[in-house]
Amino acid sequence: MTRSEVRRSLALEWWRYLAAALAPLFVLNLLFGGGSGSAVLHMPLFIGGLASMFVSLPLFSHYKRNLVATQAALDTPNEPAAWIELARVRRLGLLGAALPAWIAALAVFSGLNAVALILLALSSVVIGGLYRIPQQLG
Repeated sequence: MTRSEVRRSLALEWWRYLAAALAPLFVLNLLFGGGSGSAVLHMPLFIGGLASMFVSLPLFSHYKRNLVATQAALDTPNEPAAWIELARVRRLGLLGAALPAWIAALAVFSGLNAVALILLALSSVVIGGLYRIPQQLG
């Protein structure tokens, strides 16, 4: 694969992970969003969703190190392996970034407020945006 094909593939993968992060929230909210659940679980689920953002911190630092390693490996024989490793680390980071939205999807069953659901979903989108491949790479 050429470098532009790899970048295109990684860009499409980013959109797929974003859809996988947000789709459960939208589907569960569409199917079960009208009901009122246990108000006791509202705050623990929201705090759990906020705390899950911190899972992404070590994953993102690992991703940044791999970005630098991939930049250093460009135009060398190690470039394909560097891209593969970057994609692997990025997948793990994107899974970590999806945690707030997935916890929000679970919180739909407790009847969590729509504003809190939107905040958790937006936090997943923002954290996931950090995992886009920068233009300077390649």
